[in-house]
Amino acid sequence: MKAVGYTAPGPITADDALVDLELPAPSPGPRDLLVRVKAVSVNPVDTKLRTRAAPPDGKPRVLGFDAAGVVEAVGPEVTLFRPGDEVFYAGALQRPGTNAELHLVDERIVGTKPRSLDFAHAAALPLTAITAWELLFDRLRVPYGVRTQAGSILVINGAGGVGSVLIQLARRLTGLTVIATASRPESRAWVEQLGAHHVIDHRQPLDQAPRSTDIAQVEYVASLSGSHQHLPAIAALIAPQGQLALIDDPASFDIVPFKQKSVGIAWEFMFTRPLFETADIAAQHRLLNEVAALVDAGVLRSTLTSQGGPIDAANLKRLHAQLESGRSIGKSVLVGF
Repeated sequence: MKAVGYTAPGPITADDALVDLELPAPSPGPRDLLVRVKAVSVNPVDTKLRTRAAPPDGKPRVLGFDAAGVVEAVGPEVTLFRPGDEVFYAGALQRPGTNAELHLVDERIVGTKPRSLDFAHAAALPLTAITAWELLFDRLRVPYGVRTQAGSILVINGAGGVGSVLIQLARRLTGLTVIATASRPESRAWVEQLGAHHVIDHRQPLDQAPRSTDIAQVEYVASLSGSHQHLPAIAALIAPQGQLALIDDPASFDIVPFKQKSVGIAWEFMFTRPLFETADIAAQHRLLNEVAALVDAGVLRSTLTSQGGPIDAANLKRLHAQLESGRSIGKSVLVGF
């Protein structure tokens, strides 16, 4: 089967940063689906692994997490899907990735593809939808579907993949006032389209910017990038007994400034459930099915902003470079081999 991978970590400018491969087709384990991949997206985890992580045993590593495709075969213990089902999912950190014609994935982290979306628009959603959902409802503990709730949430880096879903969830499924950060005219316009009540510039001190919106403090903060840079401002603007959740990897994190306010702090890492096969691993199956239902009902929209051709090394290198530039809006997708 065709696949794309790398053999040694390095910059995207290297000729062999990503290469086209021919690999044997895999066989499903007991709870696995064998999926024929139709479309994939690229996430920051792909670029981090390609840059830092040496492939095990010197063999090529196939990257890719977001995928939408069709179930080709199932393992003997599979109960949730059958061959021919259209699915979407975000894969697992410890397994080969989705940049391959055929891919194995545990059925418990897979959802039924939204009927109203094609494979490209569906592939833009899984990883960021899981991250945004778990961050908002599991880590920040915002009540799901309670539209009467008062308060506000600050989404730092609102135009990125996770922010693009988080803004929609917070605006449509909670009663929170949504403040998103964006620094360019096109990214400001994007987050406004997604439902942000207010947009502020994250190049300015964040503890000063919300005051222009007549909001002196925020009850919830979703720090999606630049957490180390923004930490003093977050400590100043977050409300007493507020909640902060992060997804990035700051070089250091000083929790002490949050003590006097009794702030709750949590990390969101959407790979935790599949990585440790937690008792509630199937929560991601249910989550993705709920996201699909909300998409089909017109409550949520895909965050696809560009479609860049077929799945091959050249196109994936281009998307990696685009993501590393820090100027991406929404998600970019590749379709077919």
